Amino acid sequence: MSKVKETCTVISQECIGKDIYSLWIQTGEIAKEAKPGQFVSLYSNDGSKLLPRPISLCEIDNENSRLRMVYRVTGPNTGTDEFSKLTAGDKIEVLGPLGNGFPLEEAEGKKVFLIGGGIGVPPMLETAKRLNADKTAVMGYRDELFLDKDFEKYAKLCIATEDGSAGTKGNVLDAIHENALEADMIFACGPTPMLRALKTYALEQNMVCYISMEERMACGVGACLACVCKSKEVDHHSHVHNKRICKDGPVFLSTEVEL
Repeated sequence: MSKVKETCTVISQECIGKDIYSLWIQTGEIAKEAKPGQFVSLYSNDGSKLLPRPISLCEIDNENSRLRMVYRVTGPNTGTDEFSKLTAGDKIEVLGPLGNGFPLEEAEGKKVFLIGGGIGVPPMLETAKRLNADKTAVMGYRDELFLDKDFEKYAKLCIATEDGSAGTKGNVLDAIHENALEADMIFACGPTPMLRALKTYALEQNMVCYISMEERMACGVGACLACVCKSKEVDHHSHVHNKRICKDGPVFLSTEVEL
């Protein structure tokens, strides 16, 4: 299915952590063929905010065409601040589904690490639900946990917190080492330093690693080149060593991109 722009209806919204909100919306067609690892762009009703905000998909109900997004409010008077005030019955303009998701078929039957850091945790939930594999979810938080109970339903869960308030004190790699965890493959989403470390770890362990890159995207469809990352191959669109995160990603084989 190609992307479409729709006026969607808010089903529910709740605050599930400090500045973390869980939003369910009813779509017409967008959710019917959405896949884990994809995202949508939400449009502000504020005329001064021309560009939509990209938000990853946390849960996908294809049958009923519903989507769940879990996102962080980035500050006052931002697009995400506006979205956090939406309540059941409100309308919002949505473009999607966008980007390429995780290659679930490639990981079937294998031992897989599902790794999320910070606001990279939410897109790993639907991935955990759909993936037919021996799954260990390794989730990294600064302090307060969110979605951890959801992950426990679909995968073995291991937690790292920067302040040591839960699980391993440190980052996701510290948790992997402390718990002597092993896998054949990695699916990950989170901040660039985490992804860079996982890419190095995967190369050392001879593991296949797919990463979903967090980037501020403008158009969301690959036209503006605002969200490029460096790549090994020359991009056929721009003819330089770039890939467009929104169009070519956000999921990449870690060896495809430079971090």
